[in-house]
Amino acid sequence: MEKLMIRDVPADDRPRERMIHHGAKSLSNQELVALLLRTGTKEESVIQLSNRLLQHFDGLRLLKDASLEEMTIIKGIGLAKAIQVMAAVEIGRRIGNLAYHDRYIIRSPEDGANFVMNDMRFLAQEHFVCLYLNTKNQVIHRQTIFIGSLNASIVHPREVFKEAFRRSAASIICIHNHPSGDPSPSREDIDVSAKRS
Repeated sequence: MEKLMIRDVPADDRPRERMIHHGAKSLSNQELVALLLRTGTKEESVIQLSNRLLQHFDGLRLLKDASLEEMTIIKGIGLAKAIQVMAAVEIGRRIGNLAYHDRYIIRSPEDGANFVMNDMRFLAQEHFVCLYLNTKNQVIHRQTIFIGSLNASIVHPREVFKEAFRRSAASIICIHNHPSGDPSPSREDIDVSAKRS
């Protein structure tokens, strides 16, 4: 593979210059990661290294949960580069959650979904989560009640209501994810809803 240096790329196509002139949204994931890594290796440019890192983790989806050990086994990714990437991922996660810590208001089912989407969309197991609201429909607490396959005998109302009493919640929203990506209710979902309603 021929090494393509950043200096060999026309100035207008270099990630840093494009970000300055067109903003971060104009950059690909590969270019954004390249800016974090800053330098490549003797064998490959930072763009090529960035591309290989993203390929290893199947894009940003798995990179967001990668450990230092998982990153540093990749040739060209030392401890310093891995720490930079992990720090950027954590900052992104915290920024994504900022709006939700300031008494987020639920006005619709979409608001409830948006509140938990960042944290739940890529979970590998089913999570049963409850949101506890005050009389103004503001989220006062969020709690994961159960992790695993949803089952009517495991998801018990006492666990849901125990926290509601502790928090003096006026209402509760129960949410769970489908790791398969198919939002259709399963037989177990229907059974749990029927037994708890």
